[in-house]
Amino acid sequence: MTTSTAAEPQAPAPRQRRLQTEIPGPASRALQDRRVNAVAAGVASTLPAYITSASGGLLTDADGNVLIDFGSGIAVTSVGHSAPEVVDRVREQASLFTHTCFMVTPYEGYVEVCEALGELTPGDHAKKSVLFNSGAEAVENAVKIARTATGRQAVVVFDHAYHGRTNLTMGMTAKSVPYKHGFGPFAPEVYRVPGSYPYRDGLAGPEAARQAIDRIEKQIGGDQVAAVVLEPIQGEGGFIEPAPGFLPAISSWCEANGVVFVADEVQTGFCRTGNWFASAHEDVVPDLVCTAKGIAGGLPLAAVTGRAELLDAVGPGGLGGTYGGNPIACAAALGAIETMRNEDLAGSARRIEEQMLPRLRSLAAETGVIGDVRGRGAMLAAEFVKPGTNKPDADLTKRIAAACHAQGVVVLTCGTYGNVVRLLPPLSLSNELLDEGLAVLEYAIRTEARK
Repeated sequence: MTTSTAAEPQAPAPRQRRLQTEIPGPASRALQDRRVNAVAAGVASTLPAYITSASGGLLTDADGNVLIDFGSGIAVTSVGHSAPEVVDRVREQASLFTHTCFMVTPYEGYVEVCEALGELTPGDHAKKSVLFNSGAEAVENAVKIARTATGRQAVVVFDHAYHGRTNLTMGMTAKSVPYKHGFGPFAPEVYRVPGSYPYRDGLAGPEAARQAIDRIEKQIGGDQVAAVVLEPIQGEGGFIEPAPGFLPAISSWCEANGVVFVADEVQTGFCRTGNWFASAHEDVVPDLVCTAKGIAGGLPLAAVTGRAELLDAVGPGGLGGTYGGNPIACAAALGAIETMRNEDLAGSARRIEEQMLPRLRSLAAETGVIGDVRGRGAMLAAEFVKPGTNKPDADLTKRIAAACHAQGVVVLTCGTYGNVVRLLPPLSLSNELLDEGLAVLEYAIRTEARK
């Protein structure tokens, strides 16, 4: 018997949407039947079309259908599926070693990722980083760092926030179902204040900030707060972009009161909003930045990056985790960052915004069912309401998403009221696929709005 070391020839990657069966098709339905008997019911899937391969901005399912991806695995595959530099680095690292635990015997890849984060995150102060597996881990550890550094306990978060599914981050997350319901009691010393939701509160940024700060000072006391944690653009809460001036005002108050300002950039980071980090749009420099999702092209990696003196406030052994900064995930991150730099994916995000926003705004004016179109870069959303009101229309939102799925375009929904369609295409998505996916979305909105 002879074996060949040559790689098996691969079929060329598809370059356009293709529907061969209904979605989900028979092969996906058969897999779904198996899933029901093996996978916990609490794990939900937006679209049960089982994926067998993916390339760029296209997903191929078990029935041979090729779908346009406007979700990027929830803002994860920003560099595109199977990005060559990510794949090459992962393959090379996997052939060398897959794990040692950085806390036991370290390796260069972890150090390289931390060096890159120090260069890329906002601010020119001395920075250090620590690596984890998920966004929730990053947020939870940012709180640990802030509490240690300040000697205080209180943590301030905002209405409509989402920060994760661990016990502490569930307490920090605003929405009950499905993220918190029945899972309490939650960690103490977490306080929620109003944020900035321009469509619904009508407040200018500084005014919304004054409202939040007044609540903090009266109900908690500035000298008791370890950290204020916020998303520069709220994700699961509805892609809510705060009014201009809100973030700088909150940041300034934190600085004046010795409070650690933590930017949860898990969903907004790594070129997603047209800048490396969304905080930079208003020249805000956080004390700590939490990242995950887009950092590693699809592999699990997260980080807390920030002022060196804050990171070093925690003693040896106080931070870490067995898998944190896994060498393969670090290799993927270095490949993803190189791709973002070489292909100017921040510029690509701005291109996507220029192509999508005018069409969404035109639809809003035409149909009367879109109360607000918002977002930055390739993190855009439409909030659906009953015509002539701002009353959320979650049912219409679900129907629009389902219509897109049936035509092979993966879109996601979100929002405290379940009435927002969010669009997170890979930053590398071509103009042609972006246009085709938008045409499907436009047809779905027009059709469902008439029902």
